[in-house]
Amino acid sequence: MKPYQHLDRSVAGKTVLITGAASGMGRATAHLFAREGANVMATDLSGDGAEAVAEEIRAAGISDVKARALDVADADAIAATVAETVETFGSLDILINNAGFARLAHPSEEKYEDIWHDSLNVMLTAHQRLIRAALPHLLKTETGGRIVNISSTEGLGATPGNGPYVAAKHGVIGLTRAMATDLGRDGITCNCICPGPIETNINAEIPDDHKVIFAKRRVPLRRYGIPEEVAHITLSCCLPSASYLNGAVIPVDGGLNIKNA
Repeated sequence: MKPYQHLDRSVAGKTVLITGAASGMGRATAHLFAREGANVMATDLSGDGAEAVAEEIRAAGISDVKARALDVADADAIAATVAETVETFGSLDILINNAGFARLAHPSEEKYEDIWHDSLNVMLTAHQRLIRAALPHLLKTETGGRIVNISSTEGLGATPGNGPYVAAKHGVIGLTRAMATDLGRDGITCNCICPGPIETNINAEIPDDHKVIFAKRRVPLRRYGIPEEVAHITLSCCLPSASYLNGAVIPVDGGLNIKNA
């Protein structure tokens, strides 16, 4: 029998690029990776928002964090951000594709076409652009590059009036599986997380009593999750020891997607 093999469970010294880091799950992910010793490039459409998160992290005594404005719909900006990350920290080992938004529209509405275009551009096309821009650097990571795409339970089902978002998030799951297949031979893993009802800005306008009713009816844990709970699963996918987790689609939803009624 072979002796027990110790596998590294630390991201200390690794460099992570996070999109959509100004709030919600992206913000929690930036905080967590920084506290675990990673070099963090926090990006967001709101450069001021990303910098505010970086300042929060620095206030906790952690210096290896930088912030940058990034419109993920801009291919040139993606290339520049990846280059700046590598120039700043000397490597890029982990990519977290988290940026997104939600806008409701019925197929009969004229605005549907615009929302469809923006949704797929920001939440699907940008993912593959970021992966491809980061790829030359992920290939250099000694313990294997890590990619985590943030989808949604809307990528596993559908809610009325949410078609563009649903389509984009289903696409993220397909892209994850495709990249896992294409890049696995190079030691790069690509996994996908599907958050359910999480307390973020996207649902901030929903009255609290409505959230309670929804959670008690649909979620076995009978509550909304918090961004930090998603961030910890994201971190777990990026550990050197997670080297055989590839192409996984992981719901973080309190059991919502398995509950029939």
